[in-house]
Parts: sequence; C-alpha cells; structure tokens
Amino acid sequence: MRRVCQHLPIIRLVCSFARTRLLARRLKTRADVEAWQRRRIGRWLRDAVGSTDFYRGGNLESLYELPIVDKTLVMAAFERFNSAGLSSAEGWRMFNSGQQRKGYVVGASTGTSGNRGLFVITNAERYEWLGVVLGKLLPAFPFEKARIALILPLHTTLYDSANRTRRLNLKFFDLRRGLAAIAQEIVGFAPDTIIAPPKVLRWLAEQDRTLAPRRLFSAAEVLDSVDREIIERRYQVRLGEIYMATEGLLATSCAHGTLHLAEDVMHFELQPVPDSDLVSPVISDFTRQTQVIARYRMNDLLRMQPDACPCGSPLRAVAEVIGRSDDIFELPGAPNVGTVQVTPDVLRNAILDSDRSIKDFRLIQIDHNDLRLLLPDTVSPAAATAAEMALTRLLQNIGTQPRVSVARQTLSPPIVKLRRVERRWRTARSCE
Repeated sequence: MRRVCQHLPIIRLVCSFARTRLLARRLKTRADVEAWQRRRIGRWLRDAVGSTDFYRGGNLESLYELPIVDKTLVMAAFERFNSAGLSSAEGWRMFNSGQQRKGYVVGASTGTSGNRGLFVITNAERYEWLGVVLGKLLPAFPFEKARIALILPLHTTLYDSANRTRRLNLKFFDLRRGLAAIAQEIVGFAPDTIIAPPKVLRWLAEQDRTLAPRRLFSAAEVLDSVDREIIERRYQVRLGEIYMATEGLLATSCAHGTLHLAEDVMHFELQPVPDSDLVSPVISDFTRQTQVIARYRMNDLLRMQPDACPCGSPLRAVAEVIGRSDDIFELPGAPNVGTVQVTPDVLRNAILDSDRSIKDFRLIQIDHNDLRLLLPDTVSPAAATAAEMALTRLLQNIGTQPRVSVARQTLSPPIVKLRRVERRWRTARSCE
C-alpha cells in the first residue's frame, strides 16, 4: 500500500495531463467549452467553495451570485478563503522559513506592485497543476523527454513536483542571483526548453551563442514585440507565451503562437475598460479546492483577438497582454475634461515607433504632471529627441500636456518584473 501511495502523485499528474490533452480534442465549439464549465463549476461550488468560511451559508446556486473579490480583500482575510484555515500571518511565516505544513504547499508572488499575494494548495493540487501545464506546453510528453530551464525571480516547491518523473528534468534558476551569475549554469544544463521572462530570453539571445533550445516560452512579464523580434531571430524558433499568476494558469499559446485562455480549468468574465478596446479579467479557477479563487478581479489589461485562431481551438484568444491597470497613466486634462487616462500600450507604441533604433526604454509617471523617459545610452541624441517629440505629440492629441524629461543611461534588466511603462504616482482614488 505504501508503494502505491508513493506513486499516487505521479498518477494524478498523468491523469491531469491526459485530461488536458483529451479536452483539447473534445472541446470543439464554444458550446462545448461552456457545457464543460457548467458541469465542473456546479460541482466546485458545492464541494470547494461552500467549504470555506467566506462563502459558507451563502447562495451557491450560481457563480454569478458570488461577490467579486480582489487581492486586498483575500489577503486581509486569507484564512476565510482556504479550507486549511491558514491565516496570512501563518502563511508568510511558512513561506519565509521554508517550512511547509504537512500535505500543503505555500507560495507567493514577487509583489511588483508592493502588494504580494499568497497561495496555498495541497500536494495533490500541485501535481494536477503540473499535468495541466505539461498537457498544454509539451503535448509530446511523456513519449518525448523534456529538459526544462525555469528562470524566475522566486522559487516555490510548486516546481519541484516536476522532477518526480524520469521523462522530465526541470531545473530552477534563481534570477535574484543575477543573470551574469547564473548564465553559465544555464548553458551547462543544456535545456531543450526555456521558460523565462522576456528580458531574460532577450539577454541570453544577445549575450550567449551556445544555447540551442527547441522550445521557448515567455512568462511572468509583458512580452513586447521588440523583444520577440530579437529572441526569435537569434534562436529561429517561435516564441510561445505563458500567462500565469499567483491565482493560477490563465493562458498558454498554441502551435500557431496564439495565446488562448485556459478555459478548460478557469472561468473568465472579461470586463470592458472604459474608453478603450481592452478588458480586465475576473477569474474563477474551478480546479482549486483548498484556496478558493472565485470571481477574483485581476488588475491585468488584455486586448482580445476578434478572429478565430487557425488552430481551431474554441478557447478565446488574447491578442496581447497589455500590462496592469495600475500602470494606466492618470494625467491632468483641460479644466472641463478632468483626468485623462492613457493605457501602457499606447505609450509603449509611441516610443518604439518613433525610431527603429530604440529597442528598450522606461517611461515612469513620477507625479501628477511629470513623466520621465529613460533610454539606453547607446541611443543617439536624434533618436531620443524623436521619442520625446512622439510622446509629447501623442499626449497633446489626447488632451494632456505633462512635463516630459528624457535621460540616456545604462538600462539593465531588473531582478523583479520589467515594467517599461510604470505609474509610481498615485492619486488618493487609485490608492483606495
């Protein structure tokens, strides 16, 4: 019996992988996807959602009867959202000490916005998650071995489950040590698959000539077209994407390079962002049993793809992950207009399109009427002037005229998430 129990995690992984691959073939229409979600969500509402203190005694007949929650609420009352009864304080103690409660895994986000998030799952859920990820990213597994380099700024034991199978060798490389310090270790590992933020993939593409991966996946940051171009030109492979957060696996790209929402494991409500063609997702992960993620408002901005993907998948397609809603610039407009909001993609495109020599930048809102544009010191003065003029012209056209200061300096990849467009200044309303 003990031997059987020792292999149960692998059985869970294999079952999760097989189900993911089977659903990829069986879900042929939107009606199929919605019917699958209805069945799973109904069971999940009864079994998982109703067992947590926050939802106990509430109306669980429909997902839409649940209130919309966000990270601030969930972190403030963490023990009410998980059936383990784990408080936020206890979770942070476990995470920081590396000591896990038996049978559970506690992890955390990098907290680039200053508001870090916790998650807690069981060991069984950990293997379920891995099976889904492998089923979406490595469809030839387990018939084809995989040697994966995972390069991220924060390690959790969530990733350790991958090394329980002989067909898969996953090695984590800690970005907090610095890219230069881990570069030779990555080369020595000789991965056939690399999962990393685009800033890391670009750095490797520009600094190393020995790596020869067969698969590349951008994760943990917004993927800009300027980075994609450099990475794909160097490695001559299509760059895939993984859209994942503390709250779960949100989307992965197909063989055609299209990013598809993971609607086989998660329900999405896509709420329109005013005065734009963007949406912000409210998610419900109906595979999570321990910590309930139900109608959870993300602060991400997405642009959806209106046309069907050539791959034929009925899972909705994302044209672009734009960034975060808290990086929408809020600038003073005319007296009769009030505040003018500008989304990160509009600002990013204006700078990159101003001169083809600009391959990197940082644009920061430092005050209500002050922007700082940082460009690499390799950029010519003429290109810097072109970027400043393009940015100023864009802002004038939409009814605002903030001060723009420009500086050229060395731009090194940050250890934490790269945010080329960042709003550091906060209004009283945006801090609520």
